[in-house]
Amino acid sequence: MKKFSFNHFALRRTLVATLVAGSLVGISAPVLANKANDTLVYAVGLEPENVSPYHNNVREGIILSHLAWDTLIYRDTKTGEYKPLLATSWKWEDATHLLFTLREGVTFQNGDAFSADDVAFTFNYVTSPESKIVTRQNVDWIERAEKVDDYTVRLVLKQPFPAALEYLSGPTPIYPEKYFKSVGIEGYAKAPIGTGPYKITEVLSGEGANLERYEGYFEGGPISKPAISKIQFRVIPDPDARLAQLMTGAVDWTWRVPSDQADEMKMMPNLQVVSSETMRVGYLAMDTSSEAQKDSPFRNKLVREAVNYAINRDALANELVRGGSRAIYTPCFPSQFGCDVSAAKKYNYDPAKAKALLAEAGYPNGFETDFYAYRDMDLAEAVLGNLRAVGITSKMHMLTYAALRKEQRSGNVPLAFQTWGSYSVNDASAMTSVYFNGGADDMNRDTEVMALVDAADTNVDPEIRKKNYSEAIKKITEAAYWNPMFSYSSNYAFSKELNFTPYPDELPRFVESSWK
Repeated sequence: MKKFSFNHFALRRTLVATLVAGSLVGISAPVLANKANDTLVYAVGLEPENVSPYHNNVREGIILSHLAWDTLIYRDTKTGEYKPLLATSWKWEDATHLLFTLREGVTFQNGDAFSADDVAFTFNYVTSPESKIVTRQNVDWIERAEKVDDYTVRLVLKQPFPAALEYLSGPTPIYPEKYFKSVGIEGYAKAPIGTGPYKITEVLSGEGANLERYEGYFEGGPISKPAISKIQFRVIPDPDARLAQLMTGAVDWTWRVPSDQADEMKMMPNLQVVSSETMRVGYLAMDTSSEAQKDSPFRNKLVREAVNYAINRDALANELVRGGSRAIYTPCFPSQFGCDVSAAKKYNYDPAKAKALLAEAGYPNGFETDFYAYRDMDLAEAVLGNLRAVGITSKMHMLTYAALRKEQRSGNVPLAFQTWGSYSVNDASAMTSVYFNGGADDMNRDTEVMALVDAADTNVDPEIRKKNYSEAIKKITEAAYWNPMFSYSSNYAFSKELNFTPYPDELPRFVESSWK
């Protein structure tokens, strides 16, 4: 396979070309109403099922989380250094006890004072069964939190977890105890409160959310008060509609623009287009452990190997994703601690070998299967084309992410095209461990792999961690449980009047943005 060719690609190119031409001819001075109103409008295709950060696990929710909530620790994006945020200092008392001194004078966006009560409440709530959070993997290393005094908290770990500071600087925001208890999770989802630099003033179901700069945001920390006073988060599922609104000035920023469209948009005088590789990995997951899939062809290792050989990773990365994308062969992102690329079995594109393996497995004429995805129809269809070429035909099911996750956790998904961005956590525990530790998202439940992952996650010796992750990656890839395919790049398209810098962790920091 040298090139991908889909009719709707051509249609989209035609649409973009028409809009570009119209803009070049008909717009001599683009309307910049959003700059005039000091309101940044950003549009994406997905909506978090719940704006409460622990109750959704989509990237759109992570963006909102970093705007409206703070964590105890801040990781410097340039140096990787951990810096004080809601905590001013911390120390390990021993391998499972972490003591925090908290920042005084911080208030939540409703005026309530921040204290140790809020930190202890947050971690004790999210680790309790009644919280029903969907990001369990981000906090299941925590046993409990203990208030020592008004501005001191002790975090008690279930066992040693050397990546604790990395997680505490990312997917672990702090909730207001008093307010949360008064409104409950349903009320909190409609009117959330945090300590972050922006306050969510309105949650618009199916449409997005409105935010305003929190004027009471504390000074002296690593995050400065934002330059832009208002943000509107808009959900526009149709990618062509998003681009059309960007080109006409109704939207200031969007991302995940297909590369062919991004190339054409670079001609527009009122837009900027920037490409950057991210930590997100696109992969195929095959269920080998669910009772509902006991007769599935994917129970056969030869079939899983055939799937791996059938995928043209280089073509997907270089011709479709582009923008810095590369072929991936590991169940983790290469920059993550413990992601040993050399340990992975590398399945080069070899459709003839894939066909031979299917025949050896008892499927000389291939077979039919259900195929699930939640995003990137273009890429999903390209993957289906690769599989079809070796005899695996598929019935496509395009669901929302929440619906797909529910079906997969129920054991009803034999084969799925998914992506994972690791919550921007630069440690293999944020990907390899999530999908191979025996938890809700482990579709394979290999006890040897689970033991290796657990040993890697809980040892304080970095060399022992690396050794165990390496052995786990070797076993996972030799068993062909997953089919890692490519890293995602992101094409960001935004107004020429906006200062915006992309980061590899796939977290757009609008807090740092300003108008030119």
